[in-house]
Amino acid sequence: MSAADQIALPLDWPQSHAADRFIPSAANEAVLEHLARWTMWPVKATVITGPRRSGRSLLARTYVEKVGGRLFDDAQRHDEEALFHAWNAAQDSGKPLVLVADEAPPAWAVDLPDLRTRLAVTPVASIEQPDDRLFEALLALHFADRGLHLGPEACAFLAARIERSYFAAERVVEAIDRFAIAERARLTIPTIRRALERVGSDGERGAA
Repeated sequence: MSAADQIALPLDWPQSHAADRFIPSAANEAVLEHLARWTMWPVKATVITGPRRSGRSLLARTYVEKVGGRLFDDAQRHDEEALFHAWNAAQDSGKPLVLVADEAPPAWAVDLPDLRTRLAVTPVASIEQPDDRLFEALLALHFADRGLHLGPEACAFLAARIERSYFAAERVVEAIDRFAIAERARLTIPTIRRALERVGSDGERGAA
């Protein structure tokens, strides 16, 4: 394996201002290690799955920019002939093809037989729902995006009381921010408690 063929993730992470929003953790460690060993894949293609808002597209985009590969985001929505030709082209060029999808085949139903055959031998790596450390880091990041600082105690308080998912983290932070603005309240544990009573644990408006 030549040095030019190797990619060190997450040792040289982040690569850009946008990439530093991807937080390496136990939830995505398997995908990071899989991408770092791309020269050992059985074919020059892979499928990356994971919950929406998990950073799967950001990770895949940063990766293909670095190694000169090609990305199909929401691959299950793309034309199957285009995916088939891209898969073949990746084998010819040696540059990896990354397909980001909600699910991997056979859960992702593929009609084109030739593509289905190729995807059957394509390795799959998945991002999991956030672990404790990642979830608290995501909450802090989403508040920071709004110019707000969430202290460790408040972060732990919030993380223990809401649905553990990437989507819920965004929705709840948005809802708490709106509540705090409307109430002209600082971001404190009492404010968070009152906001959760109003909106629920997933960011949806609850009972008044």
